[in-house]
Parts: sequence; structure tokens; C-alpha cells
Amino acid sequence: MQIFGKWDSSEVIITDPSLANHISLGNRLIPHTFGREKRTGNEKQSMDVVERLTNKVMRSGQGKRKMSGKYIRHRLSCGKKLQAIKIIEDAFTIVENETKQNPIQILVKAIENSGPREDITRIKRGGISYTVSVDVSPMKKVDEALKNIALAAFSSSFNKKVSASEALAKELILASKEDNASFSIKRRDEVERIAKSSR
Repeated sequence: MQIFGKWDSSEVIITDPSLANHISLGNRLIPHTFGREKRTGNEKQSMDVVERLTNKVMRSGQGKRKMSGKYIRHRLSCGKKLQAIKIIEDAFTIVENETKQNPIQILVKAIENSGPREDITRIKRGGISYTVSVDVSPMKKVDEALKNIALAAFSSSFNKKVSASEALAKELILASKEDNASFSIKRRDEVERIAKSSR
């Protein structure tokens, strides 16, 4: 069975060995499991990567780091999974037409390129708190990459004539090429630069 009846994920190659166990490539017609594969935190890695991207697209808010969250909190698509699935399918069609490649392979390459390798954490010793650089786990690397790809689609399409599908397709193509015009690549570089200064 092929994803959306069009693309086969069995031929997708994951070049980063550290992410091989954390990017699941299931062949499901519609990437929607109704939460069956997310009973505990450790089961997230068994969820299909296309469904994980879909979940990021329909999320509300962006966690701890605020980046003028207006365009996320007021998109009127929070919780509408069918709408998110339609955005993903249209974006994959655009990616295939532009690159002549399997869009799931482009998505995997974009995740590999846009996930940060280093981040910072705050520790406290003797009443003094300061930041130190830490390595990012493979699971968090995938999560951060998917979050930044979804944020790029939001920021590029909010209050603009560009549709969410076109913005997402453009971001996937740029991130897969590791182009500096990509929002997720810029975010990765920024996080790694801050982590490098905290070593």
C-alpha cells in the first residue's frame, strides 16, 4: 500500500544512521492512526513520519520559545486533521512535480538536514544558573526538525497569497538541499551557534 495511494516509502533511504531507528516509514494509505501509536512517549518513534508532520502542522502554539505566535494560534486549523492531511498531500504533489523525486525521500532528507546537533540547557550550581552545551538526542532532533518545517510553512503563508501547501513544499525542497534560504536551516544554525558559544 502506498501513502495517499501515490508514493511508496519502501524505497526511501535514510542516510543518517543515528536517525534510522527514529524515522518510521510505514506504508499507510492515509497517515492517521487515531493516536493508537502514541500511548506512551517511547512509542512516538514507531509512528509514521508523515503522520508526525501532519500532527505538527495542526498544532496550536509552539512551546517554550515564542516567535510572534499570532500566525500559529489564530490559523483556525488547530485539531483539524483532515485539513492538515490535505495540506501535506498537496505539498507532496508540488514537491514531486518540481523535483521529480519521491516526496517522502525529500521529507527524510529535510529532517536529516534541519535537525540541530547541539542545544543548550540551563543548570544551577551554588545558587548560580548558567547554560551549557549538550548533544541533542536523535528523537529530539527529529521533533525539532519537524517543528521547524511546520513553523516555516505557517510563517510563509500567514496573511499572504501563498497557500500553506506551497509554503510547505518550498520549505521541504530548500531544507533537503540545505539551502540557507530555508527557515528550518536558519533555526538549526542559530541553535548550534548559541550552543557553541556556551561550550
